[in-house]
Amino acid sequence: MAMRTSLLGVLAFGFLCFICLPAEAALKKYQFDVKVSNVSRLCNAKQMVTVNGGFPGPTIYAREGDRVQINVTNYAQYNLSIHWHGLKQYRNGWADGPAYITQCPIQTGNSYVYDFNVTGQRGTLWWHAHILWLRATVYGAIVIMPQQGTPFPFPQPDREEVLVLGEWWNADVEQVEKQGNALGLPPNMSDAHTINGKPGPLFPCSEKHTFAMEVEKGKTYLLRIINAALNDELFFALANHTFTVVEIDAVYTKPFTTDSILIAPGQTTNVLVRANQLPGRYFMAARAFMDAPISVDNKTATAIFQYKGIPETVIPKLPTLPAQNDSDFALSYNSKLKSLNTPKYPANVPLNVDRHLLLTVGLGINPCPTCLNGTRLTASLNNISFIMPETALLQSHYFNIKGVYTPDFPDKPPTPFNFTGAPLTTNLRTNVGTRISKIAFNSTVEIVIQDTNLLSVESHPFHLHGYNFFVVGTGIGNFNPKKDPAKYNLNDPIERNTVGVPTGGWTAIRFRADNPGVWFFHCHLELHTGWGLKTAFLVENGPGLDHSILPPPKDLPSC
Repeated sequence: MAMRTSLLGVLAFGFLCFICLPAEAALKKYQFDVKVSNVSRLCNAKQMVTVNGGFPGPTIYAREGDRVQINVTNYAQYNLSIHWHGLKQYRNGWADGPAYITQCPIQTGNSYVYDFNVTGQRGTLWWHAHILWLRATVYGAIVIMPQQGTPFPFPQPDREEVLVLGEWWNADVEQVEKQGNALGLPPNMSDAHTINGKPGPLFPCSEKHTFAMEVEKGKTYLLRIINAALNDELFFALANHTFTVVEIDAVYTKPFTTDSILIAPGQTTNVLVRANQLPGRYFMAARAFMDAPISVDNKTATAIFQYKGIPETVIPKLPTLPAQNDSDFALSYNSKLKSLNTPKYPANVPLNVDRHLLLTVGLGINPCPTCLNGTRLTASLNNISFIMPETALLQSHYFNIKGVYTPDFPDKPPTPFNFTGAPLTTNLRTNVGTRISKIAFNSTVEIVIQDTNLLSVESHPFHLHGYNFFVVGTGIGNFNPKKDPAKYNLNDPIERNTVGVPTGGWTAIRFRADNPGVWFFHCHLELHTGWGLKTAFLVENGPGLDHSILPPPKDLPSC
């Protein structure tokens, strides 16, 4: 079997770090050419949008404290923007990237420089297109090393590897999305999952499209795992080996061991794995998790963990992944995620809350005369299906452009009901609009995200731009404001930027609103985001220029 090993890439990275990561902060510059490339998978060749011709695109390497400038030149037929997922972009929403939220998209033939500082963050994050479904092919990793001389708070690995989990469609993804929208139905699901852009040998025509990493017995490896899939939460495991989870979403965790991990779209997980088994060839495998009556791509992507000196004729062994609907594993796994909470890496959880929000997740059916069944599927928060503006929200706020949005998003659902009771098939006063929530600078915020049984319960991974937050509580059923807060973990809750709300349950998060700007908050299932499951928070300026939004760059794209 022909396959690509990763040794040269790791050596190149080590050399890159040696020559370009001095003790003091450095300036890192990258050129991203967004262009259409010919790519073949699953016996199908197609043209698709890539960055620098790669699938996935290039990895951004930086060190905590560095300044990064990425010049994005758009040669593709689609206007687009790129989001640097998980970077906080303090006062600098202009570099955040979601189209029509913090910037207008980069038009075909134009360029835009994303210029930002990496402050107080280290670990694994990622970047992706943030318009339409272009992130199906336009994505890559971000690796932020600690400051020079600062070790990891866990055993130093001998080597590390980036593993980006994704999806593959044989058809043009943008056409798949357009067809679904025209019919008012969910678009066709993907034809395969991928690991570093490759589906693995369980798929046809895929022997040469299999990612492999060569390992040596007795050595320890850090795997930087990213879920870049559009719509699927994924289990991931390595046959005959265990993982030690040490970081999620670029935040160190209390280490724990597990045979498998669960990772939602938008999330990252760093694990240590020791090559301590009988030398051989072992499959790493990724497969969807879905514990609701909803169809998903249930095919398994594989890559190979190959011990040095073992011939490629040896058939790899598959790991045992949890069952597709294993809710118990999902709940147990997420309950083990705890912040490190040491003097060097404290968990500064807000203990008192200034602003409480209860956001209900709803699916609905709206009239659509041109759609197949005369209806269209929609999604909402607090019964509001968000309409994307034609002028970027941050620009309209900064330049005081009227009529783009209204700052009246409700703090609670207008119609209380038994959220997770019997399935409801009717909308509850679902409205559409560009309604956002205004939050006072430096106030402490608690958001309870409540799943509902409007059409169906389902797990939803929510991402907040511009911030990390603490996951202080989660549960199944309806949130009880009188009883459930007493069970919160306010000591060492996990800190992250994307959190899964359990099927038929709720999740409570807290953060301090100390980053002024307009910050997107949305489900990271691209299907639901497109249906309207999103809003934004307008965090007001604080006192003085040091606590106010930075002036926009001169090359900011116009709509």
